[in-house]
Amino acid sequence: MKKEDIKKVVLAYSGGLDTSIIIPWLKENYNNCEVIAVSGNVGQADELEGLEEKAKKTGASKLYILDLTEEYVDHYIIPTMKAGAYYEEYLLGTSTARPCIAKGLAEIAVKEHADAVCHGCTGKGNDQVRFELALRHFLPNMPIIAPWREWDIKSRDEEIDYAEAHNIPLKINRETNYSKDKNIWHLSHEGLDLENPNNEPQYEKPGFLEMGVSPIDAPDTPEYVELSFEKGTPCALNGVKMSATEILLKLNELGGKNGIGLLDIVENRLVGMKSRGVYETPGGTILYKAHEYLETVTLDKLTAHKKQELSITFGELVYNGLWFSPLREALSAFVDKTQEKVTGTVRLKLYKGNIIKAGVDSPFTLYSEELASFGESEYDQKDAAGFIHLYGLPTGVQAVVDAKNKAGKE
Repeated sequence: MKKEDIKKVVLAYSGGLDTSIIIPWLKENYNNCEVIAVSGNVGQADELEGLEEKAKKTGASKLYILDLTEEYVDHYIIPTMKAGAYYEEYLLGTSTARPCIAKGLAEIAVKEHADAVCHGCTGKGNDQVRFELALRHFLPNMPIIAPWREWDIKSRDEEIDYAEAHNIPLKINRETNYSKDKNIWHLSHEGLDLENPNNEPQYEKPGFLEMGVSPIDAPDTPEYVELSFEKGTPCALNGVKMSATEILLKLNELGGKNGIGLLDIVENRLVGMKSRGVYETPGGTILYKAHEYLETVTLDKLTAHKKQELSITFGELVYNGLWFSPLREALSAFVDKTQEKVTGTVRLKLYKGNIIKAGVDSPFTLYSEELASFGESEYDQKDAAGFIHLYGLPTGVQAVVDAKNKAGKE
């Protein structure tokens, strides 16, 4: 489609630096097209205040705020958590949110009969891939505008220059201009001093952490938390039945105040470069640990080990923007089968950034205290001799063959 034929654009809008300047830029460079802003609420509610006024002030004709939080938790976060999936220690907070937001963006584009969709992802990052692959899934023939791949702006400082020249109000300044992404699952920090991996994150500096505190500043008294799961999905916290979203919000509070879930990582981006980021995932880190703990007593050895293998593939698919792919869907079906008996309750002790196991119980536990006990049991230890003989048979045969060949050479 030619530029002059694009009359209406639906923009993925956060109100941050990138998308704030994109609205006037689109109007300047796409024939004063109508811009409809779409913001997906995936749990960053405090960042949505005043967003409609800001969007319209900068040139948008309207703003949709889509309430996607429960959909995000139930259909993206929990399936990923049940898979035990992560990418190089990163718990995929941005990676899982992008396909959810892109789906909502596509629905508005269809509703508004848009000519194109637009996002504010840079040409260096992973998010451009995640957004565009998801959009291709729902809107295979619609043009996608990515200003960072078109305009002459080269840096965030130049973005601020553009914003100031166009009287666009900003909540940031040049000194605190970290690139951040926030949702109910996590908060990421990139840029500024973090671009040098030799710089220690300023965890104790007021205002740096938003979802919690440094372990140094956490309480000196440990706090216990009890999580219940049904078929791998969290269903109760400290004995109180709650939705997964409610549980996550509570865990964010508990984990945050106890310094849980900080990650400083240099990760390998899909586009080929290494990138350093600091992540806050307080509630998510607790959920992963509790779920993993419950699986140790409810999954048999072969299933557990195969699931661990496939969790790497699952994590890579999500990180690389392939949520809406046949393989991810097939892996989720496998995961759901493994979770049929992952039901029970886990106790954890939170203390200054640490998650300490404090007990696990399940009606489907495969752990037998009688069999594992050092005391008297029905287990006949003499049976081990025959087992070891058969298990070691290939080793013995190989040793005999090696000895014969060695003797022949001598």
